[in-house]
Amino acid sequence: MFFMKHIFFITLLTTLTSVFTQQNDFILKETISKAENRLRGKSSIATMSITVVRPKYSREMKVKNWTKTEDYNVMYIIEPTRDKGTVYLKRNKEIWYYIPSIERNIKMPPSMMNQSWMGTDMSNDDLVKKTSYENDFSHRLIGSAIIAGVDCYEVELFPHEDADVVWGKVKMWIDKSLYNIMKQEQYDEDLELVNTTNASEVKSMGGEIVPTKMEIVPADKKGQKTVMKYESIEFDIDISEQYFTTQYMTRLRP
Repeated sequence: MFFMKHIFFITLLTTLTSVFTQQNDFILKETISKAENRLRGKSSIATMSITVVRPKYSREMKVKNWTKTEDYNVMYIIEPTRDKGTVYLKRNKEIWYYIPSIERNIKMPPSMMNQSWMGTDMSNDDLVKKTSYENDFSHRLIGSAIIAGVDCYEVELFPHEDADVVWGKVKMWIDKSLYNIMKQEQYDEDLELVNTTNASEVKSMGGEIVPTKMEIVPADKKGQKTVMKYESIEFDIDISEQYFTTQYMTRLRP
């Protein structure tokens, strides 16, 4: 009888542990989903300035961005003049770009996803967010930390074996109350740190309280960074699906 009770309690404990783990995994995945969609919503329209800082110079860009769910993203270059009218489009898993000087739409090959976008410290993948942190990675809560005065979850993400991603590991610090990503580290396939993104200037914009400034700092390039600032953002806007077609790329205007 004692042996049977012992087996029963071990089985019960194992079952409860499994249920508890599954619940925690679900909650963590929901947290990642909320964080990833924080600056996107169901749809959004944003205007951003981007400053590329190098040891001997800096240059600025201005872009406008339209998003609709995680599947559609289009970005129009407003400034500088020489790049004006260049358009980048994510449509499901396809990435396209339009170059006005040659009046051509070009489909981006997967090999270009980890390359620098227009000389910044962001990759093409960062720009159009082809990678889904919710679906392409496994997640592990490793602790808590205070980042820029905000109480955050510290989360570690590793890509699934069959995921088409450019990072070998990602670490995130997510605001526990607002789900803003306050800090993010991206690692290569050898788990060497590539860059760190620090968020700041959290304020109300578009009816949401979000970080409006991001600094992307490469790990191995002293005196180099890219600063992205939101000038405006609107959420849950009705955007026609024609915005996210290759045919409309040539007609898109800010």
